[in-house]
Amino acid sequence: MIIAIPKESFSNETRVSCPPGSVKELIKNGYEVHFETGCGLASSISDDDYKSVGAKLVKDSSTLYQKSDIILKVTSPSLDEIKLLKTSSTIISFFQTTRNLKEVQALKDKNITGISMHLVPRTTLAQKMDALSSQANIAGYKSVLMAASRLGIYMPLLMTAAGTIRPAKVLIIGAGVAGLQAIATAKRLGAQVEVFDVRPVVKEQVESLGAKFIEVESDSNEGVGDGGYAKETSEDYKKRQEQLIHDHISKSNIVITTALIPGKPAPILIPKTMVESMKPGSIIMDLASENGGNCELTKKDNTVIHNKVMIDGTSNIPGTMPIHASELYGKNITALLLYMSKDGELNLDLDDEITSGSMFTYKGEVTHEQTKIALEAQN
Repeated sequence: MIIAIPKESFSNETRVSCPPGSVKELIKNGYEVHFETGCGLASSISDDDYKSVGAKLVKDSSTLYQKSDIILKVTSPSLDEIKLLKTSSTIISFFQTTRNLKEVQALKDKNITGISMHLVPRTTLAQKMDALSSQANIAGYKSVLMAASRLGIYMPLLMTAAGTIRPAKVLIIGAGVAGLQAIATAKRLGAQVEVFDVRPVVKEQVESLGAKFIEVESDSNEGVGDGGYAKETSEDYKKRQEQLIHDHISKSNIVITTALIPGKPAPILIPKTMVESMKPGSIIMDLASENGGNCELTKKDNTVIHNKVMIDGTSNIPGTMPIHASELYGKNITALLLYMSKDGELNLDLDDEITSGSMFTYKGEVTHEQTKIALEAQN
């Protein structure tokens, strides 16, 4: 079977789906790998690097797509790319299936098997395939550095001959993978760090990293959803949450928001009025901008200045570190593909939790329940 590594079509995507190290692993397991000219250049990978591990060069995406059985991408395919795909082929990428419904329909109509890295179950067995976590880790780390480089003050406490410099105050909303890495990075830079999350269970992790956990007092774990994800909370909880965040955000120099609910628009946690209570020169890094953002004023892939507060809506922060981001993503996608393979062939076991959980279209049908409901509602 032929695996394709195309050049990513989105202008802000610098990552490549499968760097040479992962290609070598696929070839070793019986696959033939073709790559498009220049697919790795934005990740500092040359065509010669791919050739050196046994991959074959294809000069244009049209030929690449039409000849390949399996396509590995970072971003979801466009409608134009789907038109080029070979009928009954398989595509694996980050794919927000309940949001990219036109693309889901196009894959279904063309009898293409769609597998999304967004849908990989978060189980112990699937850890090495968890691309959401590997990329979120980078986003949490880099977001702190991006904010610190723009801040008009030091991050750490400094004792100088001219006097004492107070440390920066950082508020992190959401203690998932990105949030925990942001905590660790901000603490290493010497900042005072506070963390809010609707899930009380993360308190121990937060405090183990040296940050202060702030929480809404509640008799139930109403913010805890399936698989450890956050879920929507009651209106009363939301009101108390907003007041708590407001009290702390007004004292913060950097705010990093990471709150996402799978398959839904990001919850608005920072309204305009809250931004206006912040100190001039403060910075909000909104890591939920891809799904609309946690701040009311966030604009995807833009930086907004409001009342002398900067709101950064960069949606692809992992893409600012393309070498390691590609390396990690390549390991994730390769681990998933090889898990579903046998003797250099794709061997899809629909009774397997990881295989069936990651798949959303198969043999002309939508197999992912939430995606099916969203598609039926649209039609």
